[in-house]
Amino acid sequence: MKAILEFNLPEDSEDFNLALDGAKWSMAMWRINAFLRSEIKHPTEGMSDDTFNTYVIVRDKLHEILDDEQLKL
Repeated sequence: MKAILEFNLPEDSEDFNLALDGAKWSMAMWRINAFLRSEIKHPTEGMSDDTFNTYVIVRDKLHEILDDEQLKL
């Protein structure tokens, strides 16, 4: 099976660049998730409860958004 994406350039250049950068966006989201996971799993000494809870909320929201868009890390 083959899939071919076709764009009319230059009018579709924004869509073309989004398709081209899909792997970069995926890696960026993976890195953000890994950072948040690390901060939650190994909080720095003196981290406030508010900061810790914010990391948890943001990571949960990231996963919610990815689930809503049917995306996986």
